Amino acid sequence: MRSCSRTRGGALAARSRQGHPGQGQQSRRCRAASPGHLPGRWEGRVCIPPMEIRRALPQDFRELLHCLKMRSKYAVLLVFVVGLVIIEKENNFISRVSDKLKQSPQALAEANGTEASPALAENGSLASLQELDAAFSQLRSHLRNVTLQLVGDGDPRPRRHVLLMATTRTGSSFVGEFFNQQGSIFYLFEPLWHIERTVTFEPGGANAVGSALVYRDVLKQLLLCDLYILESFILPAPEDHLTPFMFRRGSSRSLCEEPVCTPSAKKVFEKYHCKNRRCGPLNITLAAEACQRKQHVALKTVRIRQLEFLQPLVEDPRLDVRIIQLVRDPRAVLASRMVAFSGKYETWKKWASEGEAPLREEEVQRLRGNCESIRLSAELGLRRPGWLRGRYMLVRYEDVAQAPLQKAEEMYSFAGLPLTPQVKEWIGKNTQAPRDGSGVYSTRKNSSEQFEKWRFSIPFKLAQVVQDACAPAMRLFGYKLASSPAALANRSFSLLEEAQPSWVT
Repeated sequence: MRSCSRTRGGALAARSRQGHPGQGQQSRRCRAASPGHLPGRWEGRVCIPPMEIRRALPQDFRELLHCLKMRSKYAVLLVFVVGLVIIEKENNFISRVSDKLKQSPQALAEANGTEASPALAENGSLASLQELDAAFSQLRSHLRNVTLQLVGDGDPRPRRHVLLMATTRTGSSFVGEFFNQQGSIFYLFEPLWHIERTVTFEPGGANAVGSALVYRDVLKQLLLCDLYILESFILPAPEDHLTPFMFRRGSSRSLCEEPVCTPSAKKVFEKYHCKNRRCGPLNITLAAEACQRKQHVALKTVRIRQLEFLQPLVEDPRLDVRIIQLVRDPRAVLASRMVAFSGKYETWKKWASEGEAPLREEEVQRLRGNCESIRLSAELGLRRPGWLRGRYMLVRYEDVAQAPLQKAEEMYSFAGLPLTPQVKEWIGKNTQAPRDGSGVYSTRKNSSEQFEKWRFSIPFKLAQVVQDACAPAMRLFGYKLASSPAALANRSFSLLEEAQPSWVT
């Protein structure tokens, strides 16, 4: 700005002293104009031309005005040039599209590698919207084929993030295998177990909210393949991103296949080893890279109960989340937990067998609270709020047990994933297991018989307690109440109502 004043200051002063050659014309223009539209300034009946106003201004201010005017001219010129360039590019694009559409149908067909449509050949032009749409569809298909040739024969489907949300003893390990067996899915089995073991939360109140938020934030990072987040919770802490203590590593194929499965190390005890091969300690860096290479991510957890806390995760633009909530008859859940976690249910077993030690009220309240949290989450999902529309599916374990392949196809369709022959083969082999070949934590089940086995092991008085505490949830999920011990043990009397088609949002 200072350089501008030095180059123009002398000329401005000289012109001010000598007078402006157009001054007379400006005065005449002032006199000819109406008072409402004056190029100069009116003071009463006297017109002061613009040049006189400029002379009255301080020298520095006049220099500033001149520099601003010059810069404005250059800015307008630059905008004009940029506008011309944009218009030229748009014209070239429109011309190319127009030339493409003016080609004969035969030329379009040759360009796309297809035969010419008889209708197009007869008409000789794209005369209707339907024909125009067909032409663009062919072009789009051709572009997709070229893209696949350039990037390889990978799956062009969008990256999906599947969350299997359940509670303990609901068959979630079995259903999780449906996704674990798909080769293009990076599957994690209960990674939030480490957070539960490391961070202590008291049940209820603000602590329950705090735990849900921690679980959600860790879950988001895992779905984004940031497996390093687990290093803050795994005990003992990993060294150089290596750990032999990843919970149930063998339940995730992605953590037990190359290159994540490194040569086993001598004198290193791995608590949760791979099932079918010996691997060294888990290299979290290699696992994170494998997660990035896989087309999709799936995760199974029994530690998230409140669906509403997942809204920020679902709305994250980096994720395309599909939530499958798995539920089971609460009477069957209690019967299974009394076997799997026998020490925690000694009070229940004594009360059921002897009736001497009264069942503590806090035990019943805990059962009721679990059922209510499951019911409230399901009701939220079935209400189809905007953030969950098309992203929530409710599945009963009993329906999976009766028709595993059909339900697997439904879940894969909901998630937008292809059901591969490997998954179908696994389902066929693992749903017809021998009656005596299934352990407590086994994923091999004779599923058509397994789902009602609890009816012959749970005392009726325990079933009554569950029915009283969990009646609202049982009605929502279609579980019938048993009115007597005979009805409970009568296999011909189904305790299951038909599944509702509205359970997929």
